[in-house]
Amino acid sequence: MTSETDERWLRQEIIDTALAMSGEGLSPGTSGNVSARLGAGFLITPTGMAYDDLIPEDIVFIDGKGLFDDAARKPSSEWRFHLGAYAVRGTANAIVHTHSRFATALACARKSIPAFHYMVAVAGGNDIPLSDYATFGTVELADAVASALKDRKACLMANHGQIACGETLGAALDLAREVEVLAAQYAASLQIGEPHILDDEEMGRVLTRFESYGQQDKS
Repeated sequence: MTSETDERWLRQEIIDTALAMSGEGLSPGTSGNVSARLGAGFLITPTGMAYDDLIPEDIVFIDGKGLFDDAARKPSSEWRFHLGAYAVRGTANAIVHTHSRFATALACARKSIPAFHYMVAVAGGNDIPLSDYATFGTVELADAVASALKDRKACLMANHGQIACGETLGAALDLAREVEVLAAQYAASLQIGEPHILDDEEMGRVLTRFESYGQQDKS
């Protein structure tokens, strides 16, 4: 395939990922956004458009300095935190941002997800952190997200939602799904009582085992 064909395919894959995200209820309506790295920049869903209406030409390219074509569609208002996330997650090639129900509920309660279950390690550490709150679309939010993702593949965003990174769009979406499952399980366990948290030593063993378990995403 030519590079032009590759880019068009990637643009369509972004649309397909956004449709899957919305269709599964991870982000209702036009909430949330999806991006994929392209060269020194990235492609991202546009702002204010229904995913069902998107065609590949609607996907917006933003370069590594945060510049985009003013004559094209306007990018998602959250493009700044995608730029920041790619800067700190060098091996991530895709980002999915959702307003999924339980992840958002925990984020609104200002709760991170601790190691209540060993699968929390899927995000790359012994918790799924909570980024500081800042107004959507701002540099301050981008900085907060970059800080939370520096050592993790996913994070919750205070009073907002969740972000998941992956080597591919499929991997990023899968991680967003897993974060939502873990958020639902943690919320349920909090209703029963105080969940037991696995210690750092055990989570270290889990992370080591994850390195050789299946086909691990390295983002």
